[in-house]
Amino acid sequence: MQVGAAKDEFIFDVQGHFIDTPKGNSKSAQVFVKDVFMDSDTDVMVLSFVPSTREGEPVTIEAADAMRRVVEKLEGTHRLLLHGRVNPNQAGDIEAMDELAQKWRISAWKTYTQWGPDGRGYFLTDPVGVRFIEKGRALGVKTIAVHKGLPFGRQSYEHSQCSDIGVAAKRFPDVNFLIYHSGFVTDVPEGPYKAGNDGVDTLVASLEKNGVAPGSNVYAELGSTWRFLMRDPEQAAHAIGKLVKHCGPDNVLWGTDSIWYGSPQDQIQAFRTFQIAPRLREQHGYAEMTAALRAKIFGLNAAKVYGLSPAEVKKYTQRDTIARERLAYLENPQPHFRTYGPKTRREFMRYLREQL
Repeated sequence: MQVGAAKDEFIFDVQGHFIDTPKGNSKSAQVFVKDVFMDSDTDVMVLSFVPSTREGEPVTIEAADAMRRVVEKLEGTHRLLLHGRVNPNQAGDIEAMDELAQKWRISAWKTYTQWGPDGRGYFLTDPVGVRFIEKGRALGVKTIAVHKGLPFGRQSYEHSQCSDIGVAAKRFPDVNFLIYHSGFVTDVPEGPYKAGNDGVDTLVASLEKNGVAPGSNVYAELGSTWRFLMRDPEQAAHAIGKLVKHCGPDNVLWGTDSIWYGSPQDQIQAFRTFQIAPRLREQHGYAEMTAALRAKIFGLNAAKVYGLSPAEVKKYTQRDTIARERLAYLENPQPHFRTYGPKTRREFMRYLREQL
């Protein structure tokens, strides 16, 4: 595999979402497969979840597993992984972790520290957060994807930021903490790192304060964060530059939050051409976006975390049913450019409130 060449990278999207439409899983599956695997260069995706009460889940683990089984029938057995959603501050969620691990074969846990059934969030360092981490370790699933940033408004805003990450990572060095959204806040401009700032800087500050060096067990994820930033090259340069510098070049993960935004191909293409200006690299010590670094972020880093071999996966994804159908489809592609999720920040906030 030629690392870094356009359309030849291993692209592992660690934050995808499946919309279980009223028309049923069959129709939903067709839309999902088209958007993710036909209209984009994505090889593998992790299906994640949104916060909700146990009774009000917009997408259940059963529906997500049905989606995975549809993809498996297409021979793409390496293409789709599942999260198991756990909010330990909600009655029954910690107890349900056994079933998620043993029955549904999840690859990681997904939690929202800023969410709670009473409107208040929690920290991973709270007793309930520690119980959650210890239970995950006991079950042998030692990867936790935690939503940090993109706050749901002022309620539990403090829990949306990253002060607990460095503490938890230092206490549990055998657990991988994947920081989904990397602490990014849409109305906090990203500039050079400054202690005391919100947004991505809360992640950097937490790592520095607790002596968690680059290349640790903390990984910064780009879902929605990149989509907001890719329209502002200077902010994007600061955010990506800081994450690579302080988390490490092996610790930044590709994610898109699609199919909220339709096919992730526009995000992929924008990242392929993204570069950090020399003046910013010189002034702030940011890395140059080389082909090798881009390939790591696109998928090689996540493959290590999730225990996949890119070469082995590519061997299947280059010749499975999806690959064959895509080859024929590309002779007459028909992308629809549809956005399923919120289109503005106001719509995004309204959507999140509806889930509470």
